[in-house]
Amino acid sequence: MAELYQIRDLDLTLPDMGRKPFIGRAPSLRILKGLTFDLHRGEVLGIVGGSGSGKSTLGRAMVRLLEPTGGSVYFDGIDLTHLGEGQLRPVRRRFQMIFQDPMSSLNPRQTVRRIIAAPLALHGFDTIGDRVEQALRQVGLPTAFGERYPHELSGGQRQRVGIARAIALEPDFILADEIVSGLDVSSQAQVLNLLEQLVADLGITLAFISHDLSVIRRLCSRVLVLHQGEVVEDAPTDRLFDNPASDYTRQLLDAIPLPDLNQDWSMGAA
Repeated sequence: MAELYQIRDLDLTLPDMGRKPFIGRAPSLRILKGLTFDLHRGEVLGIVGGSGSGKSTLGRAMVRLLEPTGGSVYFDGIDLTHLGEGQLRPVRRRFQMIFQDPMSSLNPRQTVRRIIAAPLALHGFDTIGDRVEQALRQVGLPTAFGERYPHELSGGQRQRVGIARAIALEPDFILADEIVSGLDVSSQAQVLNLLEQLVADLGITLAFISHDLSVIRRLCSRVLVLHQGEVVEDAPTDRLFDNPASDYTRQLLDAIPLPDLNQDWSMGAA
């Protein structure tokens, strides 16, 4: 498979807001430490690790919401590492992010239709109304939901709107950051079913960040394990769960129960 992403020696340092300087600038904290890996087209990559491991920071660096301080991020052969916003705009449509908390990422003053339409207009798409309705259908929501506001939807429905907003732009890559962590088990399984269907139907490459190993096992074909900003294991999902190579991965597997999320829940709009 051809590589969509090539991450090489990726470093990212941020101000340490938990420590106040005696004088001058706030001290810095090195979050990512020389990460190197590839992501292939059509792959579903799970990114796991404990709190503070750097998994969300890595995701934001991949979609250039954060600028790396060292190394490089190549997307389809394009070096994203230090591109300015004007240079990024033509390619940004091709990689999208779905956020953990849809209530904070969806504008509460706009209808669902306007929320999905806004990035389409920004990137110069035509037939925007048709594209919005198609995206709603693709995520299993009635097109009438386009006239609702986020507070009128359930948590699962709001997350589907976030997914619809992302896929409406016809991206090559989607980053999903803890997007089912706030949902009940039934809604989680329905959203996972939806993502599986979209990956198969649309050929999207997906990176899925989660602390829940049962979700990773269900959805992902390969897993990247982070610990203190470094990759400690990179393996196909079955091999990682059956025979983890690193002590840290074994600790994660031993510490977290793995309920079965393979039940084929209906595609109702939870």
